Amino acid sequence: MARIGAAQRLGRWSAGHPWRAVGVWALMVVMAVGLGSAISTHQTKDADYRVGQSGRAAAMIAAAGLDAPDQEYVLIGSPRGALDRPVALRAASDVRDRLATQPVVASVAPPVLSKDGTALLLAATVRGRDADVRGIAQVAKSARTAYPGLRIDEAGDVSVNKAVNDRVGKDLGSAELISLPITLVIMVIVFAALIAAGLPVVLAITSVFATMGLMGPISLIIPMEPTVSSMILLIGMAVGVDYSLFYLKRERAERDKGATRADAIRVAGETSGHSIVVSGLAVAISMGGLYAARDTTFDSLGTGALLVVVIAVLGSLTVLPAMLTLLGKWVDRPRIPLWWRVSRRIPTGAVSGRLLRPVLRRPAAALICGGAVMVALAAPALGMRLQTDSLEALPHSITQVRTMQQIQAKYPSHGNLARVVVSGADAGSTAQAVERRAAATGDWSPAGVVVSVDRRTAVATVATSAAQGSSRAGEQVLRLRETVVPQAVRPTGATWAVGGDVAQSYDTIRHADIALWRVLIVVLGLVLVMMGVVFRNAVLAVLTTALNLVSVGAAFGVVTLVFQRGWGAGPLDFHSTGGIITWIPTFLLAVLTGLSMDYHVFVLSRVREHVRAGVPVRIAVRLGLEQTAGVVTSAAVVMVSVFSVFAFSGLVEMKEIGVGLSVAILVDATIVRLVLLPAALCLLGERAWSRGDRRTGQRDPAAATPVLVR
Repeated sequence: MARIGAAQRLGRWSAGHPWRAVGVWALMVVMAVGLGSAISTHQTKDADYRVGQSGRAAAMIAAAGLDAPDQEYVLIGSPRGALDRPVALRAASDVRDRLATQPVVASVAPPVLSKDGTALLLAATVRGRDADVRGIAQVAKSARTAYPGLRIDEAGDVSVNKAVNDRVGKDLGSAELISLPITLVIMVIVFAALIAAGLPVVLAITSVFATMGLMGPISLIIPMEPTVSSMILLIGMAVGVDYSLFYLKRERAERDKGATRADAIRVAGETSGHSIVVSGLAVAISMGGLYAARDTTFDSLGTGALLVVVIAVLGSLTVLPAMLTLLGKWVDRPRIPLWWRVSRRIPTGAVSGRLLRPVLRRPAAALICGGAVMVALAAPALGMRLQTDSLEALPHSITQVRTMQQIQAKYPSHGNLARVVVSGADAGSTAQAVERRAAATGDWSPAGVVVSVDRRTAVATVATSAAQGSSRAGEQVLRLRETVVPQAVRPTGATWAVGGDVAQSYDTIRHADIALWRVLIVVLGLVLVMMGVVFRNAVLAVLTTALNLVSVGAAFGVVTLVFQRGWGAGPLDFHSTGGIITWIPTFLLAVLTGLSMDYHVFVLSRVREHVRAGVPVRIAVRLGLEQTAGVVTSAAVVMVSVFSVFAFSGLVEMKEIGVGLSVAILVDATIVRLVLLPAALCLLGERAWSRGDRRTGQRDPAAATPVLVR
């Protein structure tokens, strides 16, 4: 008797004890949500993101008590033409007096005239961190009413962050509301029955809820990013629906062959259930590979993604067989009358069979042509440049963002700053020497020196007009670190570090570049090993890894074209900053590898069934792909629909994720699965399968009855 694995035993137990299985699942979800409600999620802090020399500088500044307080600005200008200076000065005086009465304001600096004489700027120092600055905004609003001939706007770190967070929350809420009905409609089209269509969506949603609930206690160990809930929704809906599709479609296919419902559930559990476990393991490995980045953001995202995948796999192996047993024939009710008849009459592989014929007839030519297309898509990625998030990357439709951009343009000393921290005897004089040398280079404008109470630490702040994250800014930071600061500090022997926004941006880009290569090596290496162990064939493992790399390369290439070169700026409503947000490529790499493995394993497992049944390789490839094409296409349509919603959000980084994931899944489900994979399998022939696979069953093309994958 063939050995039955743990996944098959769990599926059989659930089918045999359906009420217990459903009850345990419901109890687990309720307990997880309850835990999440009882334990608040511990979120990451600014200190968690410190990297490189800028991180050391930030720690030195914090230890010396020299953290710069938050500031909010009121910019007074003219909506058109020259500034009426007397009126503007009266308005500035009124605004300053009213700001001084606000409890949140510690002090207000005198108004500063811009170099071009077109604007006045008031800087209000705010008490505490992340304070409520709505009163400051109200003062600016009242001044606009009192002085209709002037343009008076308010912005600052606190107000910009709040406005951006509000936009993110709104966009994600819209994405959730849109993606759920889209997914349900697609499932109705796939199954032509409401209950069967609803099962995958319900399983995915409960998996997401359970994961979000567990994030509370887990965050006590690993602090969580605010965006982790969005990522859990993204991955949870994708894999939860996919796994249910694999299972339900196989169970229906077995019933169509004449199997009893109990036998159909058993076969689905032993075939699709096995594929779900392997797919889940592949996705979990890919998400776990994010830990190799040694980065707070990726620790958080990797934990959430890994957990939601594990929970979705568990639900697929227990809830689905239990619900199929309980529902019986009602799983295909109520039917969509006309569409039910049409869908049942469409033969399996009707469309994919036509597409596969030329590929299987001339696999070498197909492999070359498909490979050329993928190389062309991936080529722009060679010029991909990483860039930190900046004001330019934020939605220009946000008033506070536009105001801060105007402030940076008119007041360079309020723009992109570097902070040189000096610690030692006579730190103040040394910091002043640093400031003078930096200004002498012409790259930097002096913005002041502050000294700690014990006089042992000083911070020299200098400003640059170079865009944050640009190559010019990076070169300026390097000159500070390698030439300017060492020459000024060397005579005193003081310790120092260069930090601030510009230096932090430079360090973050370098850190992200190293993280990308670490994750690439770890993820692809683990996938290679896993596929070798599961299919017991090194050739197939290498082929899988190569196809994953091709899909990721194509996604990177398209993202580079759209966002770095600005090809999609109009339709997607964004402003290209000439680079890709630092953390996006690493995140895309892990997610795309996991999701492409999701149905790659499903397809290969079905081909393997036919190979084990004694079917010649070329016929096995055709049968396997034809029988899985409908499920893979449906799964891809669901994922592309969900991901594309994010392409129309307000933030560029969300757009990059949406476009990258959508393009990769689309390319992977078409060119890779219908051209490159079958062509490569045909050319490899029996070399793609282990001896155990080839020796199982009779070498008879008629032996097309699948042998279960154990």
